[in-house]
Amino acid sequence: MYIPPAFKTDDATALAFAAKRGFGTLVAVDGGRPVASHLPFLLHGDEPGAISIALHVARANPIAEIIGRAPDVLLTVLGPDTYISPDWYVSADQVSTWNYVSVHFTGTARTIAQADNLAHVDRLSARFEADLLPKTPWTSAKMTPARREAMLQAIVGIEITVTKIEAQWKLGQHKQAADQDGVVANLEKLGTPAATAYLEQWRAWRAAKG
Repeated sequence: MYIPPAFKTDDATALAFAAKRGFGTLVAVDGGRPVASHLPFLLHGDEPGAISIALHVARANPIAEIIGRAPDVLLTVLGPDTYISPDWYVSADQVSTWNYVSVHFTGTARTIAQADNLAHVDRLSARFEADLLPKTPWTSAKMTPARREAMLQAIVGIEITVTKIEAQWKLGQHKQAADQDGVVANLEKLGTPAATAYLEQWRAWRAAKG
């Protein structure tokens, strides 16, 4: 990922964002041809050299076989994004742009044992069911044993050992304060879901910066 110095963020911020987001795009290479799948995931660890990502794909998905031959993969995690109009700046002679948050994980992937699929699925569902509280969490125990086993047989678990983290917070932080305020005011006026999500991310970043 190309990251201008003004937009670079630290690994801790990137990991916290990715863990909360929990959804990304897995990219593998099949004989020079990129192949991608969009997947929920679990992030484990917070120390360089000891970070892993757990996810799964349908057994029919060719990406599972591809990583057996070419285990080097990329997982991209995209956050809120929005178009920025030059008309929103106070400064003259500006150009349009797109602001966004993105994290890239480079690593080595391997498939996990079929016997470990149940524990993986239970951890994954527990992670996202927690976001729905006070709803009573769904668990795989609610399924009939035969149906649960059939579903577990239909997936392939994958673990990625992360070797590099790249993260970009392109939030207009290189612009003067008046220009930033103009962008915020106009996005608030726009009020679309994308604008609202972006402003939430921007405000969290500003709060962290003090």
